[in-house]
Amino acid sequence: MRSWLEEINQTLERKTLSFNARIYALTHHLQIMSKLITILNGPNLNLLGQRQPEVYGTDTLDDVEKQCQIVAKSAAPSVALSVEQKQTNHEGEMIDFIHLCRTTSAAIIINPAAWSHTSVAILDALNTFDGLVIEVHISNIHAREAFRHHSYVSARADGVIAGCGVQGYSLAVQRIATLLS
Repeated sequence: MRSWLEEINQTLERKTLSFNARIYALTHHLQIMSKLITILNGPNLNLLGQRQPEVYGTDTLDDVEKQCQIVAKSAAPSVALSVEQKQTNHEGEMIDFIHLCRTTSAAIIINPAAWSHTSVAILDALNTFDGLVIEVHISNIHAREAFRHHSYVSARADGVIAGCGVQGYSLAVQRIATLLS
């Protein structure tokens, strides 16, 4: 069975296009076919694996990204999914990341961490994004302190995953793959 890339290249070869035209056509097709999922992580998640392992586990953000890349490659063979991950402890930078996703990403997986409960600005930024948004929380925010039970981000999210540990990120990738297929 040929890959979609081999099929495109063979089609382009049959059309006797110049080398530059083939490169342009292939690049254009890849931009359409490839869908980027951006994972955005909020404050203190840079310490994942070190901070409160009894609550958040021992996996790091690097572990999360690697697992999500594996899931993205296998979840939707008809769609070329790629994953990138960003983390910030600064709310304005998170908003800038979301704004950048407007032109680069088909979907956002966001763990806004403490900003879930406080940031209307992040909600407003997410409302400018036309793609899919899945909100992820490593712990079950509804089983924790009362102030953690409300999330502003949930008002924009197409789905919310909480309490599944870092597996929640992989579940979010699977859901996005299903919705984009």
